[in-house]
Amino acid sequence: MRILYQFPLSHFCEKARWLLDYKELDYVAQNLTPGWHQAFARLKTGQPNLPILKDQQHWIANSTPIAEYLDLHYPEYLLLGASTSVRSQILAIDTQCNALGVLIHQWLLSEAWQQDQAMDIALGETGYLRKFSRYSKPLFKTILSKGFDLNIERKQQLKEQIQNAVLQLNDHYPTAASFMVGQRLSLADIAVCSMLAPLLNIDATPWELEESTTLDPETQLLQQFILDLPLGQYVIQTYVHHRHARVDWRGV
Repeated sequence: MRILYQFPLSHFCEKARWLLDYKELDYVAQNLTPGWHQAFARLKTGQPNLPILKDQQHWIANSTPIAEYLDLHYPEYLLLGASTSVRSQILAIDTQCNALGVLIHQWLLSEAWQQDQAMDIALGETGYLRKFSRYSKPLFKTILSKGFDLNIERKQQLKEQIQNAVLQLNDHYPTAASFMVGQRLSLADIAVCSMLAPLLNIDATPWELEESTTLDPETQLLQQFILDLPLGQYVIQTYVHHRHARVDWRGV
């Protein structure tokens, strides 16, 4: 059985889930505990990050190498295209998305500690963090508030960096087409949509908002900035028509 080691709220893990779902491969999404995950990741892959895919005896870390591995071993529904030129275009967009994903990760962490919904998802459905949530939830909030609370100047700088990166991706999007590169879904589409999904609060994703949840005003402005672009509408439509999840993002 394939196992994807993940965080439910991670957009990089969402990217990996989508890669596996697109390939129609069976797998289990296994949650790891934030912080303590690094020891496991280093032991298995020599680096500290998630997602990690275990496929039989193979351990593959990070979403882009996972895509390359899947195309090599499961070539149906290619993620990287069939030609060198298409592959280069797809990987160039994917690289831009990975850089954008890091910026969005910083933005999200600065906001998440203020939201009970995000804390509840981070604790998981089962396990010790959920069992002892009376203690783990306040601890998480303390760690996040001290480590990721951004001052006004840094937050404005981060917002501008995200907007510039989004505009660059928007320039790549051919508005008359359905996909970023070529005539079918690829790693480029999955990368763009996964990285932006947390800011758009798309239904049936980890970032869908509960009725009682309100966004920070700066996040609302950033969300509207994206939605006003063709790229933002493309992300919404791609999730509606092409995100066919086979495994619950909440994991086990």
